[in-house]
Amino acid sequence: MRPLLLLLLSGLFMEPVAFDPGRPEMQLSHSFTIDSLGSCQGISWLKGKAYLYGDREVGMIRQFTLQGDSLFYTGEEYRLTLHDTDVINHPTGLAVHGKDPVFMGNSVLLDRATNKWKAIIYCIDWPGLQRTRTLDGGNLMNVIEDDACIQGTRPEYVEYHHKWYVATADYGNRANEVRLYDPAILQHAKKTTDKGVLYKKFSCGPWVQNMQWIAEKGLLLLIQNQVEGRKWRFTYVDLDKSLESGKAEVVKMADNIDRADELEGFSFLSTLSKGVAVTSSRKGNVNFIDINW
Repeated sequence: MRPLLLLLLSGLFMEPVAFDPGRPEMQLSHSFTIDSLGSCQGISWLKGKAYLYGDREVGMIRQFTLQGDSLFYTGEEYRLTLHDTDVINHPTGLAVHGKDPVFMGNSVLLDRATNKWKAIIYCIDWPGLQRTRTLDGGNLMNVIEDDACIQGTRPEYVEYHHKWYVATADYGNRANEVRLYDPAILQHAKKTTDKGVLYKKFSCGPWVQNMQWIAEKGLLLLIQNQVEGRKWRFTYVDLDKSLESGKAEVVKMADNIDRADELEGFSFLSTLSKGVAVTSSRKGNVNFIDINW
């Protein structure tokens, strides 16, 4: 009896499990339409504001406030143009962290017949863009070809071993990877294959549209399609274990939200219990998600 009693008592003082493999549970709360975005390509939550970006007649970003269970446009719009020329025409990912360099991705279709793309990462002056509302005035600081990628790029800041890196991932059906780039070197590089840019990488599943770093959990959320351009998938990956093993160490894959349109982006809001998923659809393109950890 004594060993059993000791075992039961010791269990009372054990550290709780940080993450239940059955969680998080994600449920669609409600959907609504926000116009004037073109095909919405992503969402970022920064300093209490939501930034939705899309590929209207030019690439652009709009700022929104959260009021109750909806998003309201503040009137702030940033056009991703330089000298009235559309530059970041298909924005895919916005990486912002403190005073670190700010990066935005772009996917350029070179040949529709062969589905050949070119991926570009832009280093931008984020406060300058917010001030002038275009890339003019020195707000476009560098243009980097992401030639290390398979198809597309979607930058997102992540923390690994107490240092911040810019992560990105491929959109395709083969040889997909998540790669970590050193932001200090990336901001001055011409290509991502330049010496010192790539730090580490691991293989992952197909059709990654965007990513979201969950610092509190040490998880990287891959925002995916189940098939090319269709159906929703959220894949929670243990970043440390994935970088150590060289392949995505999946903690949870959520395929339960029954939507057939193209999931493009997702962001948690002020807490990890609520988030917003955006799609490229003309209607119902903004979707509130409840998350139960």
